[in-house]
Amino acid sequence: MKYLIVVPDGAADEAIEALQGRTPFEAADMPHIDALARKGTVGLVDTIPAGMPPGSDVANLSVMGFDPAVYHTGRSPLEAVSMGIDMAPTDVAFRCNLVTLGPEDVPYEDMRMIDNSAGEISSAEAAELIAAVEAALGTERLHFYPGVSYRHALIENEGSTDVELTPPHDILDRRVGDYLPRGADGPLMEDLMRRSFPLLKEHPVNLARIAAGKRPANSIWIWGQGRKPALPPFQEKYGVDGSVISAVDLIKGIGLCAGLESIDVEGATGTVDTNYAGKAAAAIDAFRRGKDFVYVHLEATDESSHQGDLAGKIRGLERIDAEIVAPILQYLEGCGEAFRVLVLPDHYTPLRIRTHAAQPVPYLYYGSEEAPAEPAPLSYCEKEGEKGPRFASGYALAAHFFRR
Repeated sequence: MKYLIVVPDGAADEAIEALQGRTPFEAADMPHIDALARKGTVGLVDTIPAGMPPGSDVANLSVMGFDPAVYHTGRSPLEAVSMGIDMAPTDVAFRCNLVTLGPEDVPYEDMRMIDNSAGEISSAEAAELIAAVEAALGTERLHFYPGVSYRHALIENEGSTDVELTPPHDILDRRVGDYLPRGADGPLMEDLMRRSFPLLKEHPVNLARIAAGKRPANSIWIWGQGRKPALPPFQEKYGVDGSVISAVDLIKGIGLCAGLESIDVEGATGTVDTNYAGKAAAAIDAFRRGKDFVYVHLEATDESSHQGDLAGKIRGLERIDAEIVAPILQYLEGCGEAFRVLVLPDHYTPLRIRTHAAQPVPYLYYGSEEAPAEPAPLSYCEKEGEKGPRFASGYALAAHFFRR
């Protein structure tokens, strides 16, 4: 048996007036996903446990079959694992975004969160900026590590998790002074963020970005704290060996912590123009190499939502259908083995609010050895999900998906 999970991050959405009351799932041309839905089951699943924030860390742990209430220790530690950072049990990891704040001629606390991704800054530009931050703000206890695009890490040796931090994508267009760090470690984290602004504002990388009409990465923003995670091996839990394919360190980190292979794909950016064909080829190669399970994560739909980019979100869905699902499905149908496919976003990211939301998401389940649901779904979308079976958690759906 082969198992494929495809996660269009943050793709679930609300009815949108500009789409005549349809959602992006309904508006997108997804012939392969919709055809699979008509042969399978479409329902709803609660990926966010009650009382937990609707972040991609919580949601993807749930979708991948782990109870976040048991295994979640914070977002950044999972990313740190993917980045190859060797954390001691007493270390605390923080996500360190490069962001755009403005206007620049007001006090720091009166600026607004313009862009949580600093215009989707390139990894090469970001590495220069994080190196400057490390040189100026790093100490024996504090170290900054470069990651992908705007996503980086801060490790505090002998650190504290007693600090209240806010994800930057939750406060787009809002005054940052209302969301500065609080708690025992709050003054330290706020000081680092404030001190980064004059350093980054005049950095040659940002001056060049401004000259090119791009948004500057003029501040760091610290959040997502936690200690080193410990997940049970995926093979022991579900009896399969597999791979994860993603552009983002969070997903890679979850996979590595669970003993799965993490596959790096050249040109995988996490944006709508990522290397879809390369990801599909990597998934097919993993199956050919004997892997039972592949988890393909696509960030573009979530990033488009954060940017308020409706056209980009629809284009991302259409490329996932044509360039991810279609070729992998063609391989599975011809490989001579039974297979199961699960398609679902990890969480909602409505374009209206440009951040994550916790309502249940629609899932599409197909098993080549199973009869289709009755009545068959018409397509894969939120409305069809409301008509089908509902799972109380992502890990309950995973247990059903990997059942023997």
